[in-house]
Amino acid sequence: MSEIDQLKKDIEQIKKRNNKVELEKAWETSWVRRIAIVSLTYIVMILVFTIINVEKPFINAIIPTMGYFLSTLSMSFIEKKWKKKVLQ
Repeated sequence: MSEIDQLKKDIEQIKKRNNKVELEKAWETSWVRRIAIVSLTYIVMILVFTIINVEKPFINAIIPTMGYFLSTLSMSFIEKKWKKKVLQ
């Protein structure tokens, strides 16, 4: 294999890796992921609260679920601040 062919192959591998990384980042920040986790958190909290006999588990499960949701909103703000500090 010539050096040019090897470079072309390497470039293709880098492009594939970059696409994969971009897709994973898009998933990490997607609203679909957040909604899925919020939904699962709510369901699990209902089950836990029902098992431990908490009154009104459907209402009380909203509290930890909203805590998670609010933390996801603030994390991007914190991440930007952290990156800015690290890159200085």
